Amino acid sequence: MSTTNYEVAGMTCGHCVSSVTTEITKLPGVQSVDIALVHDGTSRVVVSSDAELSLDDVRAAVDEAGYELVGESA
Repeated sequence: MSTTNYEVAGMTCGHCVSSVTTEITKLPGVQSVDIALVHDGTSRVVVSSDAELSLDDVRAAVDEAGYELVGESA
């Protein structure tokens, strides 16, 4: 099991959280997505998955939801 923290900019509401969660959950191996929403700031997204995810894949999922991945930390 791998857990990674990401920073996502641009989310402001529950709909934003839902959109990002839906797109990241589509990635193979993702078990859970937990988002600490920061209105008009950088929100923390914690993703648990079977194996480490490609940063490019996570970035593409966040982009698809309409937001910007601005950082990653282990």
